[in-house]
Amino acid sequence: MRLSFWSDVSAADWLVRSGTPDWQLIGFGPAGFEAYARLRFIPDPSGPGQLESDVELSGDHPSEMTQTRRVLRRLAEFTSTPQECYFCVWDGYSDIPLPSRVLRGPMVETPHRRYALLRGALNDIDAWEAELGGGQPIMPPAFVWPADHRWCFARDVDPHWAGIGAEQAAVDALVADGGLDVVPACPTEDQPAYY
Repeated sequence: MRLSFWSDVSAADWLVRSGTPDWQLIGFGPAGFEAYARLRFIPDPSGPGQLESDVELSGDHPSEMTQTRRVLRRLAEFTSTPQECYFCVWDGYSDIPLPSRVLRGPMVETPHRRYALLRGALNDIDAWEAELGGGQPIMPPAFVWPADHRWCFARDVDPHWAGIGAEQAAVDALVADGGLDVVPACPTEDQPAYY
C-alpha cells in the first residue's frame, strides 16, 4: 500500500472524541492505554531554564524520523493491522506542504490543532520524506495508529519527545530497545521541557 490522503476523517473519531484533555491528547494520544512512554529525540534537560540549543549531540545522532521509524517498526509487533494504519500531519508544519484540496477538505480537528489524515501500511513510514517532503528531511507524523487501536504514537510540534500509548508489553519492548531512548511516562503528569 502507499500513503494516501484520506477524506473520511471518521477513522480519527476514537482519538478526537476520547475525552482526553487537549494537551495530553496531542502529547500522548488518547487516555485508556495500559502504559505510556516518551521517545526522547534529545536527552531531557539537565537543569532549569536550559534551551534545546544548549544540547550538544554527536554528529551521528539519529534524526527524529530515524528514531520514529525504529519505534514504529517495534510497535508493528503489537498490532494485527500493520497494513491498515493512519497518519496525521499538522497543517502548521512549514516543511510539509499540504495540497490545497486537502486543506479545503475534511480534517482531523482538536481544539488547538488541525491535521490532514493519511492512510497506508505501517511500513509506508519509510517513504514519508519522499512522498510528503520531496525527498527532504521533514517532521515525523503528528499521530500514527493502527486500525485496531492497539497503540498510538503522538508527536506534537513543541516537545523534544514523542508520546506513545500502548499495552505494557509494547512499552517494555521499546524501553528495552538499546537503539532507542524511550522511558516510561505518566501522561497526566508534567513532562520535562526545554525553555
